[in-house]
Amino acid sequence: MYEKFGKRLFDIVASGIGLIVLFPVMLVIGLIIKITSPGPVFFVQKRVGKNFKEFNLYKFRSMVVNADKLGPSVTKGDDKRITPIGRFLRKTKLDELPQLWNVLKGDMSLVGPRPEVMKYVKERKKEYEKVLSVRPGITDYAAIEFRDEEEILNKYPDTEKAYIEIILPKKIELYYKYIDNINFIDDVKIILKTLKVI
Repeated sequence: MYEKFGKRLFDIVASGIGLIVLFPVMLVIGLIIKITSPGPVFFVQKRVGKNFKEFNLYKFRSMVVNADKLGPSVTKGDDKRITPIGRFLRKTKLDELPQLWNVLKGDMSLVGPRPEVMKYVKERKKEYEKVLSVRPGITDYAAIEFRDEEEILNKYPDTEKAYIEIILPKKIELYYKYIDNINFIDDVKIILKTLKVI
């Protein structure tokens, strides 16, 4: 019952309240980005959602303009494309706040597997059939486990290869763990744990 009806209701109520309460914070972040770095306030990127349907994911821009054309889709901690304010936003996960709009629209859920870009989904398409049977989310077990992903990737010379061959399989295991037991109590626990670790 929760998975079919309650989860979406929870997402709508929580994301709506979150957008209202956090609007002043988001306004300040937007102004700081605009003042400190040339380019738009928001970064918009195609991600793969439920049933392999692509959608526009919104983040506060934390990298230089056209960063996606200057390097890989995954980043490591010392990535030169990250702006000074962007480094802080990524560390505190404040760059993710605009995804509350994605949740309200129905592209995403508060809790669920993190949405991926199509080229990485294609690398593990069979496994992603299960992952994308649910809405992707802002946070989940994998987001908590790999909250320092950029620092982990610093250890590898080939960032994309390490992501595809080492990190992504472990993330998929954690996605399955979540999907196999979706319930309200665990969603609340994951949200609270996410707030605690960041």
